[in-house]
Amino acid sequence: MKDNLNSIGFKKAPSETTVVVAMSGGVDSSTVAGMMKKEGYKVIGITLKLYDGAKEVSTSKQCCSGQDIMDAKRVAQKLDIDHKILYYQNKFKQGVIDNFVDSYLKGETPIPCIQCNKTVKFNDLFEVSKELKADALITGHYVKSITTNDETNMYQAIDQNRDQSYFLFDTSREQLNYLRFPLGGMLKDETRSIAKKLNLNVADKPDSQDICFVPNGDYASVIQKFKPHSFKKGNIKNLDGAVIGVHDGIINFTIGQRKGIKVSNEEALYVVKIDAKKNEIIVGPREQLGKKNIILKDLNILAEIHEFKDDIFVKVRSTGKLLKGKVSLNKDNTALVNLQDFEDGISPGQACVFYNKDKYGLKLLGGGWIKN
Repeated sequence: MKDNLNSIGFKKAPSETTVVVAMSGGVDSSTVAGMMKKEGYKVIGITLKLYDGAKEVSTSKQCCSGQDIMDAKRVAQKLDIDHKILYYQNKFKQGVIDNFVDSYLKGETPIPCIQCNKTVKFNDLFEVSKELKADALITGHYVKSITTNDETNMYQAIDQNRDQSYFLFDTSREQLNYLRFPLGGMLKDETRSIAKKLNLNVADKPDSQDICFVPNGDYASVIQKFKPHSFKKGNIKNLDGAVIGVHDGIINFTIGQRKGIKVSNEEALYVVKIDAKKNEIIVGPREQLGKKNIILKDLNILAEIHEFKDDIFVKVRSTGKLLKGKVSLNKDNTALVNLQDFEDGISPGQACVFYNKDKYGLKLLGGGWIKN
C-alpha cells in the first residue's frame, strides 16, 4: 500500500490517515463521513455552530440550524466516529454577517456563502484540523479535486446542477492542497443512495436553500435587525437624470431587478445602477443592462499566469452560464475582464470566477470581486 496512493492522494493506508470531515448535518457531508469511515480512515467529524435564532425544526431549508447540529451528532454516533461542535457565532458575525450588511449598504449584491467558506469554514476549521494533526480536511462540496505532485487543483463537479466551485474561488493555495472533495465525481442521486445504504437518518433530508441567517430570503429583515437606521428614502431616476419615483432604501434593490420598482412607465424598467453615495436608484430599459467589460478587485489566483493568455471561461453569478472572455491581470490585484458577448445584470459585490478546460475537465483558475 505504501507505494500507492489511497483514495485521497496519500501514500499510506487509510487506517494510518486521519481526516477531519466538516459535518453540517446535511446528507452530503454526512455521506462523506460515512464513506471515509467505511474505507477505513480515522475520521473526526466537526460541526460549526455559526449563528443563533435559526428555526429549530427539521423542515428548515436553512443550513447550520440547531436541527442540523443534532442531525450531525446522530450521524457521528451512527458511524461511531469522534465528533466535535465548535461555537463560532462571534467569528461568523464579524466575518460574514457584518460584511453582508455593509456590502448591501454600499449598493452591492453580496455572496455571504463565499465569505463563510473563506473565513470560518476553511480558515478557522483549517487551523483546527492542523492542530488535530489531520492529514486532510474533507467536505461535502460538489467540486472535483485532482492532486498531482503534491499540488491540488479544483475542477467543476460532474453534476453541473450541483457544482459549487463558484463559491470556493477564494480558497487559498495552502487550503486547497489540504482539502479533499469526494463528491465531485458523483451525482446527487448517488450520494443519497450511499446514505441509504449506510442507513443514515439524513438520507432523505431536503437540501438547504436559504442563506443560513436570512430566513425565507428576506435580506431586508436582516439589515433591519443589525442596521435599523439604514432604510433611507431616496430618488429613483431615469437615465436622463429626471426623478421619476421614490424608494424606501437602496438595500431593497439589485442590478437587473424589474419587480418592485413601483414606477409606472410605458416600457419595462430595470435597475441599471445603484448610487449608494447619493442614495439613488437609476433605472432604464433592459438593453442598458448588457455589459462586456468588468473591473475586478481583490483577486485570488490559483493558476499560473500563462493560463490566462488565451480566451477562458468566466462566471459572473453562481447560477449563470459560462461566458467566453479575456482576463487582463494587473499588479495591484485587480483585473479587467472583456466578455465576448454582452451579459445582463452584472452586479458589484458578486464574484467573477475563471475557468479553463484541460484533460480533467473545467479547472478553477481563481477569480475576483466585481467592482464596476
